[in-house]
Amino acid sequence: MKDNFNKALTTLKKWIRIKSLKSNPIKNAPFGENLALMLETALKDAENLGFEVKNYDNYIGEVIYGDGDDKNGVAVLCHLDVVPEGDLSAWEFPPYQPLESGHYITGRGSVDNKGAAAICLYVLKQLKDEGFIPSKKIKLIFGCDEESGWGCIEHYNKVAVMPKLGFSPDSTFPVLYAEKGIFHIKYVFDAPNGVEVFGGERVNVVCDKATLKINGKESEFIGKTAHGSTPECGDNAIKKALKVLVEKGLFNEQTYEFLFNGRLFDKIEDESGKLTFSPNVITTCNGKIEISVDVRYPVHYTLQEIEKVVGKVGDFTVLSHKAPLYADKNGWLVQTLSKIYEKHTGQEATPLTTGGGTYARALENGVAFGPMDVDDESCHIPNEKISIKKLEKCFDIYKDAIKELSK
Repeated sequence: MKDNFNKALTTLKKWIRIKSLKSNPIKNAPFGENLALMLETALKDAENLGFEVKNYDNYIGEVIYGDGDDKNGVAVLCHLDVVPEGDLSAWEFPPYQPLESGHYITGRGSVDNKGAAAICLYVLKQLKDEGFIPSKKIKLIFGCDEESGWGCIEHYNKVAVMPKLGFSPDSTFPVLYAEKGIFHIKYVFDAPNGVEVFGGERVNVVCDKATLKINGKESEFIGKTAHGSTPECGDNAIKKALKVLVEKGLFNEQTYEFLFNGRLFDKIEDESGKLTFSPNVITTCNGKIEISVDVRYPVHYTLQEIEKVVGKVGDFTVLSHKAPLYADKNGWLVQTLSKIYEKHTGQEATPLTTGGGTYARALENGVAFGPMDVDDESCHIPNEKISIKKLEKCFDIYKDAIKELSK
């Protein structure tokens, strides 16, 4: 087992070196050249381990272990794309030059989600080496557009069959039975003459740098990045830039309050938490200020209810929407994974909810399951790193999970 774990670490470092950011599509590379290379590399690594692999037009791929009906199989859904590195000056090490430093492996994607992807691949190899024969087909699925529009999952559902059951190792332990709805929208406001403002790279990442120009005079505002589902962990630079415009009478104060101070959304809450509203990308074009917002809404609210309340900020267009995930926390899947977690950690596994979004919601019966703990903060920020000890624990947990679900 130790041999396969060490090989997983070596593979992870190789994968981190590929800057698998989504870019403009080219022929045979719908998410850009680097992501096509990343997928081809991962599938080739799996093929070299003796597994059957399928590449679905460089949108998404899968590693297959065992026989059986696809629909009644088991899916483990990971992704190979990463978010931008942001402000390079905030990194203590080059984001795409992995280091095994102390007790960690560093680099963009180490946590989100290449670490778990590499571990799960070598878990399959370990099971294979031990002679385990699953009674259900296991599909380790590698997506390439998780951080953006989920075009990979959309394509997969057109050309392949998604299993009903499974998990995504792309969040936190112990087990996440509910994920908020994810609603990305864009507002457009008139830009005053002589005003330009820019900031943010992805709508699901809190903006850490914004630039404001007023009649040619330029100011820069620095914040702190964070995952779009936890904007309270960041410091939004867009807020700082627009505050200056408000103070100069160049941006509507009530709109500013609606955008940043939560007055409209305080009472929208259920067991999955409160609605979060994070304006993460701003640009100026043709006399208009465009602001793209990451909205995460509680699982027991309808999209229509959320549209009504966000419409009070102003007219908006929809960029994307993913419905909430809600699994039975007393059901077989959640309870099975909870017991496996308890076995390997000695800690009570109380199922949790999240504002994050994972591929689990692409499954009929799916949940998010690790690899991080709830107090870990390494996703979508500089200096991303993952504990080698944690990966080793994940190896044991995922081995038992995949084995149990595929019996």
